[in-house]
Amino acid sequence: MLFNLLAPLADEFGFFNLFRYLTFRTGGALLTALLVAFVLGPRLIDWLKLKQKKGQPIRSDGPKTHLSKAGTPTMGGFLILAGLLVSVLLWADLTSGYVWAVTVVTLGFGLIGFADDYLKVTKVNPKGVPGKLKLLLEVVVGTGAVIWIVAITTPEHSTALAIPFFKNLLVQLGWFFVPVAVFVIVGAGNAVNLTDGLDGLAIVPVMIAAGAFAIIAYLVGNFRFADYLQIHHVAGAGELAVFCGALVGAGLGFLWYNAPPAMVFMGDTGSLALGGALGAIAVAVKHELVLAIIGGLFVLETVSVVVQVISFKTTGKRVFRMAPLHHHFEQKGWSEPTVVIRFWIIAVVLALVGLSTLKLR
Repeated sequence: MLFNLLAPLADEFGFFNLFRYLTFRTGGALLTALLVAFVLGPRLIDWLKLKQKKGQPIRSDGPKTHLSKAGTPTMGGFLILAGLLVSVLLWADLTSGYVWAVTVVTLGFGLIGFADDYLKVTKVNPKGVPGKLKLLLEVVVGTGAVIWIVAITTPEHSTALAIPFFKNLLVQLGWFFVPVAVFVIVGAGNAVNLTDGLDGLAIVPVMIAAGAFAIIAYLVGNFRFADYLQIHHVAGAGELAVFCGALVGAGLGFLWYNAPPAMVFMGDTGSLALGGALGAIAVAVKHELVLAIIGGLFVLETVSVVVQVISFKTTGKRVFRMAPLHHHFEQKGWSEPTVVIRFWIIAVVLALVGLSTLKLR
């Protein structure tokens, strides 16, 4: 909004030229989202405590150390979404179709997550919305967003899949690209959801991934940088750097209240929305496969669940002491802060590896 209102004044008043710079607006988005989260945080947490009474139900089959978390309110994802949305509306170019497509996915997945959290809290039932229904709704939202992104992307890139580590290699998938891209978005949403099991565990890797994709969006949206790095130029995708900046700022604000011991959990309201956002951004900037590297921690968590389920159903034995993976290490005796910080380190390393593909191509 600020960009759309003030950028036209740049020719007459030099100061307003700042609002044309993507880097300035990305920084402004980060700080604005952080401020909104700081201001709203205490009020939202008090309101959630008042409404939820017993807080988020704790898994009866989870680690016994988690029983002390009973009564902690959930749906803290509202805090992230509020900071993110206000910041994006203020600092992003609202004529950008990419910004709107990613925003729709974020809010759509957030609403699905809210419905899940609401049922868990009101019925005191950890299962929430039936899994098949939740997945169907995510596919519907993801499909709409992918078709939107395909429609506004240049024909050369619209239905193509870029391969990491190879220069100028595009695999044209035609309309088969749609289910592949939907899988990326839905998979990312649920992968972040599975990772969200310890205080601060999910939000920091999300911020790390968002920071990495802010860099990628900026580079692919700039023809000169894209040409120098020999990556695929996606005209207009640079505006997603502002979205990523807002996501980092909102995440930092939420982490202030989610740091151990958490005052609030993000719930599915936050985790599904954040994962969906990362997936949609990856699709928009043509780095779908790189997301699997940068978000490798989420992939590991998801794979651990899949392996555990398959192993138990086929052999009756468990590969891990408990899934997702972070619970396995808790069961081995690692303290919660140890698991969280070591997983953060893994997330940083994987993000750096993912970014290195930009120059290796």
